[in-house]
Amino acid sequence: MVQERSVIQDIETRPMRERVGISIKKEGFTPGYSVQEVIDEIKAMEDAGIQEVWVPQVGGIDTMTIFTAAALQTKRIRFNLGIVPIYTRHPLVLAQQVVAFDGIAPGRLRLGIGSSNQGLMGMYGIQIEKPLTYLKEFMGILRPVLETGQVDFEGKYLHAHYHWLDNRIVNVPLMISALGEKAFETAGEIADAALPWLAPVSYLHDTALPAIRKGAESRQRQAPPIIASVLVALSEDKPAVQREAFKQLVIYLDVPYFPRLFEAAGLPLGPNNEGMERLLNALVVQGSAAEVEQQLRQILSSELREINITHVPVVDEKKELAQLERIISNL
Repeated sequence: MVQERSVIQDIETRPMRERVGISIKKEGFTPGYSVQEVIDEIKAMEDAGIQEVWVPQVGGIDTMTIFTAAALQTKRIRFNLGIVPIYTRHPLVLAQQVVAFDGIAPGRLRLGIGSSNQGLMGMYGIQIEKPLTYLKEFMGILRPVLETGQVDFEGKYLHAHYHWLDNRIVNVPLMISALGEKAFETAGEIADAALPWLAPVSYLHDTALPAIRKGAESRQRQAPPIIASVLVALSEDKPAVQREAFKQLVIYLDVPYFPRLFEAAGLPLGPNNEGMERLLNALVVQGSAAEVEQQLRQILSSELREINITHVPVVDEKKELAQLERIISNL
């Protein structure tokens, strides 16, 4: 597939600074954090030299709408939506949103999708069943609609028969969330990239990379990249970093996927979160500016081609974020 090869080669040939993005999560988790504040933060990141931004689809605000507004107020920054829960909208509806965005900001969007978890889907009254099967069917509709402008699909869970009246075609890379081996294998089969979250870099090298290659080989295609997600704290105060990083992690501890992931990575959590310090040491890139830069360069020089950073503020969020932006723009 020509598109798949171009997506992978594009990532491989970019300079390091163009393979690092910063995640903005406040939209979904902080009460009172306005849409305009998210847009202003995206604009400020572009001004600081950041090449791409990540925003999840969480909470009650539609991220694609925010991206559309931000695209009209920026010139070049790339937008990564990761992830849209696939059970909350039909793939044709999502395709319509993607086509509209691409008409406003061509080539600046990458779309991430995934099954999310039962806790979040409960607010929709949705019961998750066979998530990887559902994901494959979702992609079986979404990709051909975007790449060819038409689809005829009959699956167990999803159905679609649709043709664009103006034969509009867009080239938007499609990424899927992945934590376990089977999910990475599925990404190798059907996706343009895999999006793990809270997966230690060692786990990505030892487990995820072989799995994604296996899936790709089964379809005789080039293995897509794994985009490492890392927490970054610009501080040499280790206890303070641990304390603040735990705040980023704690909301995921009751989601069964993540304890299973940590155990598979050789970093299990025991009673009363025993083993948490070791886990956080594996998840957080921390230290002085020079130490953080060295660690980011080391990851980007490995077979993990790209990084999605979640900033962990320790003392002065604004100052530390500005320092992080300087590090990234100078890579």
